[in-house]
Amino acid sequence: MPASTPTASTPTVLTAKALLLDMDGTIVNSDAVVERCWRDWAVSHGLDPREALKVVHGRQGYATMAILLPERPMELNHAENVEMLARETADTDGVVPVGGAPEFMAAIADLPHALVTSADAALARARMTAAALPMPDVRVTAESVGASKPDPEGFLKGAAELGVDPADCIVFEDSAAGIAAGQAAGMRVIGIGSRATAHGPTAHVPDLTSVRVHTTPDGTIHLTLTPAV
Repeated sequence: MPASTPTASTPTVLTAKALLLDMDGTIVNSDAVVERCWRDWAVSHGLDPREALKVVHGRQGYATMAILLPERPMELNHAENVEMLARETADTDGVVPVGGAPEFMAAIADLPHALVTSADAALARARMTAAALPMPDVRVTAESVGASKPDPEGFLKGAAELGVDPADCIVFEDSAAGIAAGQAAGMRVIGIGSRATAHGPTAHVPDLTSVRVHTTPDGTIHLTLTPAV
């Protein structure tokens, strides 16, 4: 469904039948943990942590490792990813909601929505709990897919579980990999935060305080996005 035509000072309005939400960087700010864990991993493998952090966001850990250590057998990446997931699940220091996330999640509680995250189920629950956010009933976690973002599988599964055509879904994402996955699924993407700006989302907001939600009697979800000041 089309967006209204925005100007520099007018809101953008998007309509949808369902919303698909990434977790890290989108509704949960877990950057402190991610950077601690991946910085240590990079240093232990003789890599520049700054370069590692450029590709880590949005992907499952094994996929990040495959990019950073392309000659290494994939089974080693999967094995180390198990260790990384355990460490990240145990470390919730600094995990907080993204601005506006509690209000946004309350506003969509009774609307069709799903969590689509590269975290596994244990990590997703740990971070949502630490951020005091409700866990959506429909969720697609790392165990649910055979391919990491930027593959669209997760978003397509989320849409299928909600019974909504991909074209009628809107994705909320913060990372290059996640935005690419949503677009590959044939969905519109609202980019959240500074990481999203350069990756061509349908629309962009600094955080969820800029998003207002209301519905019409036919069940259509209207999202009003207020431009950053």
